Amino acid sequence: MEEGVLIPLIFFGFLGAIILVPIWLRERTKQSAHKLISQALEKGQPLDPQIMRDLTQGTVAKVQQQSQPRRTLGSAVVLLALAGAFAAIAFLDHDARDWTVVPALIVGAVGAAFLLLAIIDYTTKKKDM
Repeated sequence: MEEGVLIPLIFFGFLGAIILVPIWLRERTKQSAHKLISQALEKGQPLDPQIMRDLTQGTVAKVQQQSQPRRTLGSAVVLLALAGAFAAIAFLDHDARDWTVVPALIVGAVGAAFLLLAIIDYTTKKKDM
């Protein structure tokens, strides 16, 4: 394959793996929990109502919702650091300026948006308390 085709394939494959692997692992964990509960019910063991409530109402979603501002801030920090790395490469290596400026701007803009969302999340969380 040519280098011009291989690099985008690697990039988008990596991006797809970053997005799809956590989703797949979360679904696999849910399936194993449901399988374990069905096995316990088949054997006639009593089921705690709290476990059923957690599975049906999704207390994990509530915990994730509470930690959402922190996750958003973490994403902002990582993206801004990555944008800074691209900008540093563009500044230090003038030959690489052609391919590093655009990713630095895009990743920096997304990082700034995440930072703005984290600030909004923290302020609305304080108002709710």
